[in-house]
Amino acid sequence: MSRRKPRGRPLDGWLIIDKPPGLTSTDVVNRVRRGFDAQKAGHGGTLDPLATGVLPVAFGAATKTVPYVMDGTKLYRFTLLLGEARDTDDADGQVTATSAERPTDAALRAALPRFTGLIMQIPPVYSAIKVAGERAYDMAREGRAPVLEPRPARVDRFDLIERPDADHAVFEVASGKGVYMRSLARDLAAACGTLGHIAALRRLRVGPFTEAQAIPLDKVTPGPDTPRASPDLLLPVATALADIPALALTESEAADLTHGQAISLVALMGRIPDAADPDGGLARAMAGQRVIGLCRLEDGWLRPERIL
Repeated sequence: MSRRKPRGRPLDGWLIIDKPPGLTSTDVVNRVRRGFDAQKAGHGGTLDPLATGVLPVAFGAATKTVPYVMDGTKLYRFTLLLGEARDTDDADGQVTATSAERPTDAALRAALPRFTGLIMQIPPVYSAIKVAGERAYDMAREGRAPVLEPRPARVDRFDLIERPDADHAVFEVASGKGVYMRSLARDLAAACGTLGHIAALRRLRVGPFTEAQAIPLDKVTPGPDTPRASPDLLLPVATALADIPALALTESEAADLTHGQAISLVALMGRIPDAADPDGGLARAMAGQRVIGLCRLEDGWLRPERIL
């Protein structure tokens, strides 16, 4: 029985899209894949339909590095609309309650430290979290809104950067993976004695990928004169790993790792980067300018984790 040939071109690399509002992340990936006529593509971190900004799209071998991109620090800017709660915790939802209270700038700033660091956060009811095998947003749409348990979240920075008027406040947040901006906005308003939801949300960075690298979705949408987007727009697969400490290897050591063999850290003394945690940390294995893959330092050994 002959195997079916995959559709599209075999492409490897990253494309950073400036996601427009109104589309899901999957919508964007599907459009991009069609634009490049690519065999395989996926995204590095979901954005809500209302949100805009940095959406990394991985092609081919780059999909192997998606988990490391999603583990990276993310930077967001959002506008909190005060005095109004919505069922989705953003402007796409229905109003569920209102409040006349409008906290001062000082009150907002005073509340920020309790949402910084390692915190416990209740996700929005309209989220992709599974409850007894069902997506929370599916249950909520059917009128069976689930009770979600608090879960740990890491917020590195949470700053008030602008107050256009009494009803609106603009914040920047640097966070780890799995932190819901909608929950931060809702809970901050509650901590200040009022209600609130996100009116606008933009992601400025995901791991090593920044707003400056992002291109409009229209630029990769095929048209009559350009039926396929150019692979020249793609960044190398290894770009995703730029935040991970680099470890220089000899060609012989690189070959050993490629074949699944571990290398004693004693043999690598003097080359192990200071930023690499010897107790379970990751390193980007390099042979010259070539990225071999990702390795983990543990129990005195450098072990291959993801060979590219």
